[in-house]
Amino acid sequence: MYPPPHHQSHDIEKMISVIKNFPLGILVTAKDGKPFVTHIPFIYNETSRKLVAHLDRNNQQLETLKDEAEVTVVFKGPDTYISPSIYTTAQLPTWNYIIVHVTGKLQLINEPEAIKQTMLDMTEFLEGSEQKFILKKDDPRMERLLNYIQAFEIEIINLEGKFKLSQDKNAQDFENAKQELIGKSRKDVSGFIDGIYE
Repeated sequence: MYPPPHHQSHDIEKMISVIKNFPLGILVTAKDGKPFVTHIPFIYNETSRKLVAHLDRNNQQLETLKDEAEVTVVFKGPDTYISPSIYTTAQLPTWNYIIVHVTGKLQLINEPEAIKQTMLDMTEFLEGSEQKFILKKDDPRMERLLNYIQAFEIEIINLEGKFKLSQDKNAQDFENAKQELIGKSRKDVSGFIDGIYE
């Protein structure tokens, strides 16, 4: 990842926070020079400090998922266009964003009870603190699902954080860019979503 020093984050906890708050990761692998990319949710296991996910067995990317294979997962946080109009000093237009790249070694999870546990853990995490749905380990649908998914975990070898947040600007402009990112992140997208559903 192109890393100007003032845009790099070496703060592990901040990078883990991006993973937890924006868990839809982009899994990137390759085979014979051909890239494979899939968007799937990941959870960060606090105990093992590994990423855990599932892939549909019909996904062609599955053929690249081998034990010890090196993979990359990209997590994208908020991003927005920054207009020079928000600054107190003369600037050019730019785009601010928060991105984390994880490089790691993959390990397949094939034991049925372990696969079920990953589904329970992921559901609990994604449901959040106001959990409205609780997946039960004895739910018969889980048994049927075992034949259709491949669970896996990724041992994290390297974390790269690129937090382009106008850090090279003066204190007021830095704060203005922060407020712009917050404001645009809360933008109402209902019209866009309605259009997509049509």
